[in-house]
Amino acid sequence: MMKTPVAAALATALLASSAMADISGGIVRLGVLNDQSGIYADFGGRGSVIAAQLAVEDFGGKVLGKPVEIVSADHQNKPDIASVIARDWMDTKGVDAVLELTTSAVALAVQEIAKSKNRAMLVTSASSADLTGKACTKITVHWGFDSYGISSVATKATVASGGDSWFFITGDNAGSHAQEDQARFFLKEANARVLGAVRHPLGTADFASYLLQAQASKAKAIALANAGGDTINALKQAGEFGITQAGQSVVPMLMYISDIHALGLNTAQGLKFATPFYWDRTDETRAWSRRFMERHGGRAPTMVHAGVYTMVTHYLKAVAAGNTDGGEETVAKMKELAVNDALYKNVRIREDGRSLNEMHLVEVKKPAESKGPWDYYKVLATVPGAEAFRPLKAGNCPLVKAD
Repeated sequence: MMKTPVAAALATALLASSAMADISGGIVRLGVLNDQSGIYADFGGRGSVIAAQLAVEDFGGKVLGKPVEIVSADHQNKPDIASVIARDWMDTKGVDAVLELTTSAVALAVQEIAKSKNRAMLVTSASSADLTGKACTKITVHWGFDSYGISSVATKATVASGGDSWFFITGDNAGSHAQEDQARFFLKEANARVLGAVRHPLGTADFASYLLQAQASKAKAIALANAGGDTINALKQAGEFGITQAGQSVVPMLMYISDIHALGLNTAQGLKFATPFYWDRTDETRAWSRRFMERHGGRAPTMVHAGVYTMVTHYLKAVAAGNTDGGEETVAKMKELAVNDALYKNVRIREDGRSLNEMHLVEVKKPAESKGPWDYYKVLATVPGAEAFRPLKAGNCPLVKAD
């Protein structure tokens, strides 16, 4: 069959584009670097690798005619181990972009390496807003949520419902500190009082002493500024202490659907918190989530898993549009293009690397309200990204031009 002039021209352009593409090593390789065996493995872990693989498959397995590969490793929540892995990936394995990262300390450490080697860093689970603030870089995108976004939605809703006195139980790590700091900022704005705070080590099994101090404070709201297994253990023990039955509310600053599953609806019912993603919101999110569940033992995707899928998809679109997998160049193109996929629609990535996706205030259903497995949330309100996240100029990102 003879080609039409238009078809011939298009084919020639595509061949020329592929030939001119600047793809290092002839392969686009993405590395999922996260906790795969510790207290944060449920909300990221192997599920993030599956989400990345789904994105590559949906994109067709190639970009600009070059194959796309996913590699992964467990950083054990240790910045030094993460740094060694990331450096080896970039120096010897040809990894072009690093995804997820899990904790803020890990993300900040790996970012320095990625910056020096011009590789993209696509963060979907570390919570520190510094990643798009004073520590922002041209190779970093912070997707989905951060300590500012989750705290602004949760604290404002709690204060509005009468929670004008607070006590913090905070993990002793960078991300948890950031959660508390941001919440305190909003509480001060609302003239709410902070009656006390305690910090606990990562992986704490016994929260009794911390919960007793929170009870004794008589604060109306007890904030859990931690994540994963620590949040689960604190909430289980809060239930055993009868804290909510006695009139105090427990407010998790960072909560995942995997945490709700571990707790069960009997324990988790009534909790309110912020999330950028819930699998059961639209026909498209449900369809994608069912595919994910088939690969992940029936477990629903967390907001981290959804973020990994979106970041891989958008990164590959940017590589195709920019004809390169260079870190700065590709992230710049990611900021130019609106994010559109099965999970997120028309989301802009700001010049500081912050995604401006919607945030949802959700409440955990009572057991009688749930219609089936993983039917856990009621969406109470949706906050536009421009309102949920820190104003651009307030972050002190050096990439942002002063007026």
